[in-house]
Amino acid sequence: MNHSVSKWLRVAAAASALSSVALVASSAGAAGPVYQAAHAGGTLKLLATGAGGTLDPQVNYTLQYWQLYQATYDGLVTFQKVGGTPSFDVVPDLATSMPTISKNGLTYTFTLRKGIKFSNGLPVTVNDVKASFQRLFKVSNPNAGTWYNVIAGGPACVSTPATCSLSGLVVNAATNSVVFHLLHADAEFLDQLAVPFGAILPAGTPAKDQGSTPIPGTGAYKFASYNPNTSLVMTRNPYFKVWSSAAQPQGYPNTIVEDFGQTVESEVTSVENGQADWVFDPLPSDRLQQVSTKYAKDVHVHTLTADWYLPMNMNIAPFNNLKARQAVNYAIDKNAAVTLDGGTQLATPTCTILPPNFPGHVDACVYNKGAGSTYAGPDLAKAKALVKASGTFGEKVAVVSQNDPVDANIGQYVVSVLNSIGYKATLKPLSQNIEFNYIQDTNNHVQISLTQWFQDYPAASDFINVLLSCANFHKGSTNSINMAGMCVPSIDAKMHQAETLMISNPTAGNKLWGQLDTQIMAQQAPWVPLFNPKLVDFTSSRVGNYQFSLEFYMYVDQLWVK
Repeated sequence: MNHSVSKWLRVAAAASALSSVALVASSAGAAGPVYQAAHAGGTLKLLATGAGGTLDPQVNYTLQYWQLYQATYDGLVTFQKVGGTPSFDVVPDLATSMPTISKNGLTYTFTLRKGIKFSNGLPVTVNDVKASFQRLFKVSNPNAGTWYNVIAGGPACVSTPATCSLSGLVVNAATNSVVFHLLHADAEFLDQLAVPFGAILPAGTPAKDQGSTPIPGTGAYKFASYNPNTSLVMTRNPYFKVWSSAAQPQGYPNTIVEDFGQTVESEVTSVENGQADWVFDPLPSDRLQQVSTKYAKDVHVHTLTADWYLPMNMNIAPFNNLKARQAVNYAIDKNAAVTLDGGTQLATPTCTILPPNFPGHVDACVYNKGAGSTYAGPDLAKAKALVKASGTFGEKVAVVSQNDPVDANIGQYVVSVLNSIGYKATLKPLSQNIEFNYIQDTNNHVQISLTQWFQDYPAASDFINVLLSCANFHKGSTNSINMAGMCVPSIDAKMHQAETLMISNPTAGNKLWGQLDTQIMAQQAPWVPLFNPKLVDFTSSRVGNYQFSLEFYMYVDQLWVK
């Protein structure tokens, strides 16, 4: 998942204080507890310095709202809502059971549950399913061209979304059946149905990004109101009933509110005083040690399969020059970025696209002071030589980052490095509410930016294919997730080969993904991989029942409000 927005407790001064917390707070149970009605009620108060953009679940690609979508929307299938490794398991949701899959892997047949209603009282029908997948193409979903175009008729929908009929999705109201006909077998199709993009929405939902207008869903909660400048409010869905606690459990708070606009200092104070319950944003350095010691039981630390990285625009100067991109890779000190993020207890330097302990990952470090596979530091001399050899010396470069303290500090560090190797660099900090979409839009001519990526599901393609394939580069679109603008047909062909291998021989497929990772960095250098982060949730003492999913992180709807 994107996850353009980060929320880690970070600062080097408090890394040692957090290390003891991490050892005891980073594990989650394999299954959530049985629902306890006695803990239901109250208002859960969440805080974020800024909103997460559009509320439309078929467009939004941020962790900030994907967490909330777990309680508001459902797909035919979903990831099991438990803690630990089982949270990666796909289970039936609006479908009565897992699909019947043909032997050749080209046909998926589901039966839709009966009796489920949207939060506006309308019944969920197979026509809603059909319309929802057609709408994915009509609203220019970020992954329509790489995920859902595997459905027969998908390529035509990518070419002419306004007239998308999606012929490969056949529904039958008499039997309540939903049948997907695929153009080729896809080992990740069920995972792709299980993320929020696969949410089933009312057939009458307008075929354009709904922005701040809530769309009815089927979850335990509904979005009651949303003003990106002030707050978001979720209330109980009056038509919800539990059909599967593994897929969509009953929630505990009566109301969930996320307020925007406070400083992080104020947010921390509110949580400490029990006036709010969760801080989405990085905690300021002068408060971190206090929080990690005085409130240790309320600090929850988790290792993530995620990247912080610097995508460089391969289509405009100066980074349309390979040597210039290689120079930046040699110049950036990943250890300095780790320090700015909070130290080695909260981040680990990385040289690869695929995170450690992730399918396909291999230890490699192409741009390194040493010759080994482990990062040994930057090579400024080589970087300066490459800048001169590239003919880009002295060119102006604007670095775009979010304006929260951690992102802005890392962005300013990148500016200083670019200046040191011969560029004239400046920082352009933007609100987290707009930065992620802004850096995707080629009309903004972003040369280099700071961003993050968190898995949608545990598959190598979710990094390499989603972020670096031709299909995910869209000129003039705010949903162009391939921010480097990399499009190399020969590499795309190898991506397709790897995806095909994942069906028949996952071991060979993951080996090829690992080779692609190294090849892309060596031959294209589209990014500077910076570090793999840890996530820290800081909750108030008035909430209980903290549960963490490896897939979608903290379940906000499962918190008890004391």
